[in-house]
This record gives sequence, C-alpha cells and structure tokens, in this order.
Amino acid sequence: MKKSILPLALALAGFSAGSIAAPVNVDILSATVKDKRIEGATVTLQRNGARSVSATTNATGQAVLTSTFPDDQDSLLIVKKDGYSNLVVKCPCAGMTYAVSPVMTHLDGMRVVLSWGKNPADLDSHLMFPGGHIYFERKDGQDANLDVDDVDSFGPETITITKKHFGESYTYAVQDFTNRGLPYGSELSASSAKVFVYVGSSLVRSYSVPVGKKGNIWTVFRLNPNGEFEDINTVTGVNFSSNVRSVDDLPEVLATTDSPATESFPTRRDPELAREYNREGEAVYKDGQLEQAIQLFQQATELDGSYGQAFSNLGLVYQKDGKIAEAIWANRKAISLASGANAATTRANSYYNIAKIYENAGQNADALQHYLLANAQRNKPVYEAAIARVKAKM
Repeated sequence: MKKSILPLALALAGFSAGSIAAPVNVDILSATVKDKRIEGATVTLQRNGARSVSATTNATGQAVLTSTFPDDQDSLLIVKKDGYSNLVVKCPCAGMTYAVSPVMTHLDGMRVVLSWGKNPADLDSHLMFPGGHIYFERKDGQDANLDVDDVDSFGPETITITKKHFGESYTYAVQDFTNRGLPYGSELSASSAKVFVYVGSSLVRSYSVPVGKKGNIWTVFRLNPNGEFEDINTVTGVNFSSNVRSVDDLPEVLATTDSPATESFPTRRDPELAREYNREGEAVYKDGQLEQAIQLFQQATELDGSYGQAFSNLGLVYQKDGKIAEAIWANRKAISLASGANAATTRANSYYNIAKIYENAGQNADALQHYLLANAQRNKPVYEAAIARVKAKM
C-alpha cells in the first residue's frame, strides 16, 4: 500500500508507536519533483532529556534511526538538506514518507503543498488570480505553475508562485475531484487533507481540512492585494457535472451556493501562552539564538493570529537571519495588524523595512512603491531621501 506523504514541517498524522524503542524508518521525497527521492539528507530523531540520533538518507531516500527512546508524540524528527527547507515533524514517524520543499529564491515567491490520506483518491489544487487559474488542466500561468499533480491518493500536489503581484488577490482552494458530482458528500472532510505554505526557506502557514463537514470544495485561504493572508478554511458543496471540471468561478460559486457546510475550521487560540512564547523568543534572540527565536515567535503567531508584536519580532529575526523573503511576509502581517496610537508608525516602519529589502535586491520599482507607502503613513526626511534615491536608479 502506498505510504502517506506529508510535508515534514507540521505533519500531524501517524500511527501509534509502541512503548519500547525500535528502528525508525522514514523516506524523504521532493515536494516539487514527482517521486524524486532525496539522497544525502540528515535526519535526526530527538527527545528532551535523551541523546539524539541521526542518519543520512541513502539513494532511495530512506533513513533508519535506532534510538533508546520510543517513537511517540514526545519525539521530534528533523530533516536538513542543503537547498531545502529545514523541516520538523512531531512523531510517531516510523514508516512515514515526507515531502520536503526546496528553498525558494524569489522575494515574492510562495509554494503551496497539499497532502491527504488514502481516500478520496484524487484531490486537486486550484490557484485563482486575475487573468489566471492554475490546476491540473492549466499547469502553467503567469508567474505560477503546478509542479506536481497526484491522482492516486496521498499527494503531494504542489503549486509554486514565482512572483506574487502586489495589488492582486489570489485564492487557493482544493477540489474533491473524485466526488465532484456529490456536493454534500463527507469524503473531503474525512480526507485528513493538509495544506502547507512556504516562503523562502520557511513554512509560514498551515491548514487542516475542517472535519465533520459536507462538501466537495475546501476554500483554504486568500492573499489580499497587499499580500496578506486571509484565512478562509470553509468546506462547501458544488455540483460539478461531467462537463464542468474546474473552479474558474470559485468565489462566485461559493457566494451563491446553499451548502450547509460553510463553517470555518476552528484554530487553537491561546493569547496568554502566545505572549509567553513571545517573551521566550525575545530572550533567546538577545542571546543570539536566532533559529530558536524564530520557532518561538512562530508558535506565538499560531496561538494568536492577531498578535502584531510577535509578527513584528518574527520579521526582525528573519531579516537578521538572512531570511529576507520571510521577513517581507512577516512585515506585511504586522502592517495588517497595526492598531492603536502607534499604528501609523508601525505601518511606516514595516513598509520601510520591506522597501529596503527590495532596494538591496535591485527590485527598484517594488522598493519605490513601498517607500511611497511608508511616506504616506508618516512623512519623514529619511523616506523622502529614499524615494529620491530609488527614482534616480530607475
């Protein structure tokens, strides 16, 4: 039977491990090249209070780890490979296959990876934006493409945006193609489908399909014209006849459907714990532990998606760590969450930080656009000087 494929960063599914230690076998694939095995990846199994064990994947992408502690929910599996994102999964891990995402080099790039269980056999990714729709019949579009299409369970199915166009909206949705003619079926909701979004070398967003719902379309998220995520996470029913094989008009379809399954998936929210993680992140950042600080700030934002300070801190550490694409994303989120007496200052500073990244990368048109946005929030000589400097380069 085909093994389940999940992007490694936040895979949550697995099977129960025994209470005694046993060899842990894992397979590592590429998220962007179908069935490509990843050789030479370092795979580490670790647990607090115990000695970590590591192995290197062979030519078939397999690693075998033998530890003195059990493969259970208290253990973590970490995979590192030059050119790929560093990914972490909560165990049990034995017998699983994970898809790892190559590092993206475009500042405005984004990768969306879909995985699911054995049933239904065929789930399809759809990315819709002005003048474009990427899916299995239209794999290539303007600055976006479908890298991997899977039709026989598990995935991965991957869409890559090489450049998100500022000022345009993007909607990502998943269609249960197997049950496209059954608008009120429950197969999609029971599929264990997960969507992982990567920017640069980092996982920045993850979603799980709402459970206990009826419908054959899962609308996952929207990127608004400013490039900020708008979480949707709704399952709805659409009657796809034999000659309707796409979701070109998905937003309109969702607006007019009378499906009873439109409740959003509830995400865990714990503002108090989020602030604790944020404080811990600030402490380790001061000690120069950038990777650990990033993980803590990420956990804070996952527990409280409206926690602007955590996103601002995350953007700062990303930039300090050389993860500039991720820094742009975090700064955009901080802009969208800015409120109160200092909102204009926060937005101006974030726009300015984004503009500097673009200018350093030689993307002068993007830099000018964001310097102008910063100056519109707060008129300052440094902003005006930057605007004049970039105009002189164009």
